[in-house]
Amino acid sequence: MIMVSYKANSSEANKDLSLHAAWYFKVCVPSYLSHDGSPTKAIEVKLFSVTCEYIKGEKQFYYRAQQYYEDVPASEEGMMGDFLEVSNVDLEASCQFLKKFVKMEMVDMKEHFLLHAHEVYLGDDADRIETYYCYNLQEFTPPKNKYDVIWMQWVACHLTDKDLINFLIRCKKSLCVNGVIIIKDNMARQGCTLDHIDSSISRHLDIMKNIIYKAGLEILAVERQKGFPEVIMPVWMIAMK
Repeated sequence: MIMVSYKANSSEANKDLSLHAAWYFKVCVPSYLSHDGSPTKAIEVKLFSVTCEYIKGEKQFYYRAQQYYEDVPASEEGMMGDFLEVSNVDLEASCQFLKKFVKMEMVDMKEHFLLHAHEVYLGDDADRIETYYCYNLQEFTPPKNKYDVIWMQWVACHLTDKDLINFLIRCKKSLCVNGVIIIKDNMARQGCTLDHIDSSISRHLDIMKNIIYKAGLEILAVERQKGFPEVIMPVWMIAMK
């Protein structure tokens, strides 16, 4: 939903950090991992009819997402849909993490989401936002060597495999020494799950790992979000560098 960048709130921290929680779009590449977790085989799932047809000069996958979010209200109800009850569980953990930082940058493809965040949702914390970027992630290049943390929440599902790999490569170049990238997103229980309504694809955890490896990143930790209803798709967090 948003991308944000931070500065650590500590005696050592004159470092810019960035957290990303934007919304974007993807294609599937199922993968198979060896016993040590490294990718051994990848078979591309052909979703060209969904992702590669062009409408008004854009891939219909991205075009449909743009159209969908044009009418989505900039509110918790708009973001969470029928699962508003998980918002507090998600925010509790995120807020504890974000308290460590005093400066942020945010990215979203919809201007009205950024305006609502600045004028309403963030309240007094809006002063911590250093820069707002209104970009699609597939077109966004973050500044090099700037961030200690890049946080991408519920956005990887809106990028094609190729665009996600390329975006992760650009994010890697934007990290400071010892910086990390964190993806928090829905992960399909098997294979890939396409949502025609918001034009997104949820990947199995192993598929996401394969994409991360292809971007030249090392996975540091993987953890499933606790406290969410079993009826919804599992949400996993992956830290990488």
